[in-house]
Amino acid sequence: MSSASVFNGLNFSEWHEQVQFHLGMMDLDLALLKEKLAAITDTSSKDEKSSHKAWEHFNRLSLMFMRMTIANNIKSTIPQTESAREYLKFMEERFRSAEKSLAGTLMAELTTMKFDGSHSM
Repeated sequence: MSSASVFNGLNFSEWHEQVQFHLGMMDLDLALLKEKLAAITDTSSKDEKSSHKAWEHFNRLSLMFMRMTIANNIKSTIPQTESAREYLKFMEERFRSAEKSLAGTLMAELTTMKFDGSHSM
């Protein structure tokens, strides 16, 4: 976990990739790969109950990991969700467009810059 980047609002792609890698390496990515399972009932089998319990455990740990790798000033602006998959989807919808917008702005600035000879390269 110490090598995971902290999401600062500008590095979504890097953060997203590292979160998926770390959760996969820790074998906690089940909650990202599968939708929440149906609720447990009295007629649920042992396998269904154990699968549901495992999903809940992996989901809780995945959410904690993602929240730990987000800067505090951003963390407070993100709504709480019960699913790691929903949380990651919200982050992607909100910040991927911001990252693309920033990249476009920087590229436009870079391509319109002119060297005036007063500064070193």
